[in-house]
Amino acid sequence: MLKKKIKAGITNLRGFAPTEVGPEELLGELLQDVQLRRVHPDGKTFVDLVSERKLRRIAKAYRQARLAPDFDLHDFVGRHFHQYLIKHGDVYRAMDGRSVHEHIEALWPVLTRSNYRTRGSLMALPYPYVVPGGRFLEQFYWDAYFIMIGLAETGHTDMVEDMVKNYAYLIRKIGYIPTANRTYFLTRSQPPLFSHMVRLLAEKRGRRMYVQYLPYLLAEYRFWMRGSKELTGGKIASRRVVKMPDGSILNRYYDSKSTPRPESYREDVEIATGAHDRVPSRVYLDIRAAAESGWDFSSRWFRDPNDMSTIHTTDIIPVDLNCLLYDLERTIAHAYKILRQGVLSKRYETKAQRRAEAIRTYCWSEHQGYFFDYDFMAKDRTESWHLGAAFTLFTGVATPEEAARTAETLERDFLKNGGLATTLVATGQQWDAPNGWAPLQWAAYKGLRNYGHNDLARKIKERWIESTLGLYDSHAKLVEKYNVEKPGEHAGGGEYELQDGFGWTNGVFLAMEAERD
Repeated sequence: MLKKKIKAGITNLRGFAPTEVGPEELLGELLQDVQLRRVHPDGKTFVDLVSERKLRRIAKAYRQARLAPDFDLHDFVGRHFHQYLIKHGDVYRAMDGRSVHEHIEALWPVLTRSNYRTRGSLMALPYPYVVPGGRFLEQFYWDAYFIMIGLAETGHTDMVEDMVKNYAYLIRKIGYIPTANRTYFLTRSQPPLFSHMVRLLAEKRGRRMYVQYLPYLLAEYRFWMRGSKELTGGKIASRRVVKMPDGSILNRYYDSKSTPRPESYREDVEIATGAHDRVPSRVYLDIRAAAESGWDFSSRWFRDPNDMSTIHTTDIIPVDLNCLLYDLERTIAHAYKILRQGVLSKRYETKAQRRAEAIRTYCWSEHQGYFFDYDFMAKDRTESWHLGAAFTLFTGVATPEEAARTAETLERDFLKNGGLATTLVATGQQWDAPNGWAPLQWAAYKGLRNYGHNDLARKIKERWIESTLGLYDSHAKLVEKYNVEKPGEHAGGGEYELQDGFGWTNGVFLAMEAERD
């Protein structure tokens, strides 16, 4: 009976497509003018606003109103839109004398949202969820996992399950997990950590969680592998899949649109305008693909590390993305094993092993002793040294020998006073040196422990916790990213100011503190 239910669930998940339309289609020239004229300093502000009238009607009213000689765009926006669930200022600051643990526990309800009906671009979800904080007031995909590990550590398993259920709902509704529950994010996903979420939930609720979420794991996998059957003849890439020279299939980041991002419209137009020798639509696609990676932005996606107009994300096979898909394949295999479906379990285990072999073939450099991304257009590894390599240890893709050499590189080149640097170059991009990010510290820490490199793991943990506590003691808050080269100084770079709150920093801090080395 259970097997029939699983089969029925898989069948029912097929054929879904996004139903919400994004603000760029609904607002047209109004969106362009508001963003290009910088009505709001942060472009995300406008696309997050809520209107009392239908957006198409507002767009029509705008086309007529702007013809008036005394037309004021700021006034027009102010009369037709308002904010919803926006919290600013000191809401995330700690009260005097409150420990960091007490502060985080007090933050969970502040960061919790419930929206059972769609408001503006914010899509309804059936269960409550925890947001990152600051400008990020949605259930962001890869942020959510690192928030969940902290929630689980502090006994909030019900919230973890609610957030997983929200992702199951999104998969039923649109066929995959978008970047976040905003209509303008429906064209892309984020690093696929759903299998890790299911595993985390199974640790708390039992292995039946693997069976319960198997249809959704399979749907997630189909989304990332869509286009594989199109790779025939001389066609080597389609959507998020790429056929490698040896016939294996690996993945890349992508997006179904090649226009400026609504939430960063002005920034994208400026970058494309500066790329004099490139077609703007290709620049926009590569920017969007980098946004799907979560590393928005980093020199790892640029041909010239100091020139974002050379971004070429869709040419790149990211090592970390493929490690996460390896984990997804293995998780599906495990779920089928629980169901005693040996043939299907073996099928996905074989897929996982083939992917691991392909990652090692194309991303591992024996000479340099490190994993790199692979540029399938240039047919060579990229020259970008970055922490994405840590996911080969986090997911178990690396051999013991490769893990040992990777550990040496991490300690020699990446480890700083405040934790691990994201890359080895400082470019002004936020996913480059000197910045460190909680999810990457966690991936490296857990990955090193997986292979027995406990001393280095302990160093990373101690330095990251010290960095987190240092800024908390001086500024009474937890932030999105940290300067690991000069702990205590604010991290910089990016399209927006440093955000506090902050979901994944809170989660990783709690999970690291609880680890017994």
